[in-house]
Parts: sequence; C-alpha cells; structure tokens
Amino acid sequence: MSDPVRGKVEWFKDYQFVGHIEGESCSVILGEGGISPMKLLLLSIAGCTAYDVVMILQKMREPLKGLEVEISGERREEHPRIYSRIHIHYRIYGNVEEEKAKRAIELSQDKYCSASAHMKLSGTEVTYSFEVVRED
Repeated sequence: MSDPVRGKVEWFKDYQFVGHIEGESCSVILGEGGISPMKLLLLSIAGCTAYDVVMILQKMREPLKGLEVEISGERREEHPRIYSRIHIHYRIYGNVEEEKAKRAIELSQDKYCSASAHMKLSGTEVTYSFEVVRED
C-alpha cells in the first residue's frame, strides 16, 4: 500500500479557504474568489485523464501536438448534490491515428484514471467524445 496523501484546508477570510497538499509547492484557493470544491472535482477528473492520454499517446509514438479536455457536469437537485452525469470531450491536436486516440482514451477511462473511477463508483454516468484536429 502506498503512503497516505496528506493535505489541509485553512479558512482564510469570509468564505475563502486555502488548500495545500503536503510536499507540493502550490496551493489552491477554494470558495469565494477561488474555485468551488465541486468545480475543482471536475477539473481534477479532466486533469487526471489528460495526463493519461498524453502519456499513452506518447508511448504509442503518436505525433501529438496538443490536447484540450473539456468537461461538463450535471448535479442532482437534492442533497448531497453530487454529479449525476459528467461528459468529457477530448480535442487532440496532431496527425494522431483515430483508432489510437480512441484506445488511449478508453485505457484512461477504463483502467488508469482514478478520478473518473471514483465518480463511476458513486453512480455517476461518465461519457466521453473526441475529435482529432489534424495539421495541414
């Protein structure tokens, strides 16, 4: 088993908090004047899967020039207001083969992305789409 991840959130002022993970050099502002925890959760999922897709495509030796991951989520009306649906759209730049792009995304979503897995385990429907933007 790996070492536990430790962090803390401190109340800064009003409805603003500063979060920091032990051993990391940056912090995040949560709440007013920052990002809401639930929106940060969406960005965490997008970041997690983006990391996977870049790594996998590079290992496949695909000519990846860029990647954008757009994410949207719908939350339940009742409390706790968890995400009921999340959609992820991948925009892959470069002359990447569509089948390899699809495979990289599937590996991320089905095997590697722990953040997406957390959502799926809580019953959230996670869907995705992708496009490859080729160079001329």
